[in-house]
Amino acid sequence: MNADVSRKRLHVIQGKFLVSDQPDVVLTTILGSCVAACLRDPVAGVGGMNHFLLPGNANGGGSGEATRYGVHLMELLINALLQKGARKGRLEAKLFGGAQTMSRLSDVGRKNGIFAEKFLGDEGISVVSSSLGGDLGRKVEFWPVSGRARQNILSGNETLKAVAREQPVAPKPAPADEVEFF
Repeated sequence: MNADVSRKRLHVIQGKFLVSDQPDVVLTTILGSCVAACLRDPVAGVGGMNHFLLPGNANGGGSGEATRYGVHLMELLINALLQKGARKGRLEAKLFGGAQTMSRLSDVGRKNGIFAEKFLGDEGISVVSSSLGGDLGRKVEFWPVSGRARQNILSGNETLKAVAREQPVAPKPAPADEVEFF
């Protein structure tokens, strides 16, 4: 029997984070230009992963919009780890993603990677490994208790599918015959 079969796989989607102290949990995500920060406290035996679309913050956007931004998700992830017994001074990080998946657009992937490295440096959190940049997407698996991480580089077609999932969806306007109450 494959050892991974007994593991509980939890997928971290764009704009979200997950934290676990369970040794059988594997956190997974698929990235294009987005970045995933995998943080853990090896002493407390707890770790987590986030998946953010844009660096910085929402600058006054609503809370739904804020979840796409790195600063918001980094703070949420760190706070959730602290609530599970982690200590900030013991946290270690692994970073993934930040590909330039569309050459005609600004390199938001590079900006995401730079943001994540700077944020963690400013917070005094050591980046023990990273795989940032390039032009192909990645599938990432992270075992939050042990800190083990594995990535698979996606093919060009798989990267295009990942990029399509990363595009922000604008809210649909209400039809003209409907009334919206606030």
